[in-house]
Amino acid sequence: MADTSPPSTVNIAVACALVAGATGYMLGQAKSLGFFGGSPISQPTKARKDKADSSSEDDDSSSDQDDDDDDSTPAEFPNHSEECKMVLVVRTDLGMTKGKIGAQCGHATLACYKHFLRHAPNSKILQRWERMGQAKVALQVKSEEELEMLQAQALSLGLVAHVIHDAGRTQIASGSATVLGIGPAPKSVIDQVTGHLKLL
Repeated sequence: MADTSPPSTVNIAVACALVAGATGYMLGQAKSLGFFGGSPISQPTKARKDKADSSSEDDDSSSDQDDDDDDSTPAEFPNHSEECKMVLVVRTDLGMTKGKIGAQCGHATLACYKHFLRHAPNSKILQRWERMGQAKVALQVKSEEELEMLQAQALSLGLVAHVIHDAGRTQIASGSATVLGIGPAPKSVIDQVTGHLKLL
């Protein structure tokens, strides 16, 4: 006699999990091939892969961060007493994953902070930013040209502004400009440069 009882909840859950897993895998493969826009995820070459294997894959350090950046002393903005912030302007046209964006933003934050430590370690701006929670805001642009234009504008106002260039070990081409870090500085000054940009 054939069993005509309805399928159990466990069987339905297992079937749904298998379908979801297969769908996720296929979508991930399509994304890595560039089917959803952005750049396909490039595979590291043998030489770079061997080098990357000696360190963790999460450590996709950027290349020389200061190659095109300004080495001047940051402005102090004595007439501005409001809260200070740092902005991280991310290129969305590269198709970076969330983890990659996070790593690149970390590089940009550190580059700006190290600039202060090298050129103005006793900066009142830096101290105010540290004391008030180190506010960081992630914004977006769609091209390298926009990133460079924003950097030039920030530097002209006396702001610290560093562009991060990727080392090319994981997802994108070596030397790609990924994130622009600006600040820390008073909110109203930074907003003169990035106030029109959308949140990431």
